[in-house]
Amino acid sequence: MNKNLGVKISDNAGFCFGVKRAIDLVEKTLNEQSKVYTLGPIIHNPQEVKRLEEKGVKILKDIDRVKSGCIVLRTHGVSLELRNRLEKDKAISVIDATCPFVKKAQDIVKNLSSQETTIVIVGEKSHPEVEALVSYGEGKCVVVGNPKEAVEFNGVGDLSIVSQTTQTPQNFNAIVEILKDEFKVTIYNTICKATLERQEAAEKLAKKVDLMLVIGGKNSGNTTRLAEICKAQTETYHIETVDEIDNKWFKNFEIIGLTAGASTPDSIIKSVERRVREILECYGKRYF
Repeated sequence: MNKNLGVKISDNAGFCFGVKRAIDLVEKTLNEQSKVYTLGPIIHNPQEVKRLEEKGVKILKDIDRVKSGCIVLRTHGVSLELRNRLEKDKAISVIDATCPFVKKAQDIVKNLSSQETTIVIVGEKSHPEVEALVSYGEGKCVVVGNPKEAVEFNGVGDLSIVSQTTQTPQNFNAIVEILKDEFKVTIYNTICKATLERQEAAEKLAKKVDLMLVIGGKNSGNTTRLAEICKAQTETYHIETVDEIDNKWFKNFEIIGLTAGASTPDSIIKSVERRVREILECYGKRYF
């Protein structure tokens, strides 16, 4: 029998373009610089961040403690104020690993900041990407996270609506529809195409399997949303590594689906796949 019958891996699982680019930039910089720092974790995957730390990358919380060396800006971006400050410091070199799709959203918000409009950012208020986006709005940004907050929104004037790049279209569109009823809106759908394709593929697979494993950082917004999408279709567990797997999850199931967030290394996905196959064989489903 086809061994792929038991464990099916979603299309577009694992590293996206922006994350791969950031990791490549960090590793290239490690080969060229003696002191390499990142402002916060370069991506939202604890295992990959730890791997880079072991190679010599130091994670900063306070840039005042660094007098020289190279700072790599994380994929989620940093505030405009901090970017400007770093660029003025000639003793520190800066490598910009901001995801190009995030950078596009930042540019849109910055351009809108000079116009007579309120900028609504659809996203998670405490997420680093959203915090950075707000800084580009020169005090004109309001973060709306869900339809309930959209209903409670009491702004005035015209609205320009921008999205955190990893939002679901469902949440973004629901918020837009609510705000359109009360305000004149201009829409800038900045959801990353890779994020959208990953979400669609995960949902499609979740409809066909008995159980889904969503692999990725618990601090990863895009992975959390994948888990939410899959949970709406079938039993789902969000795990970071193979160590979190419980054999009992699979006792009564035969078809297991796997997907992974945009910051999840291929090595972790493969280790989970191997472990699930071993468990299924132990339960006697040897045709997997």
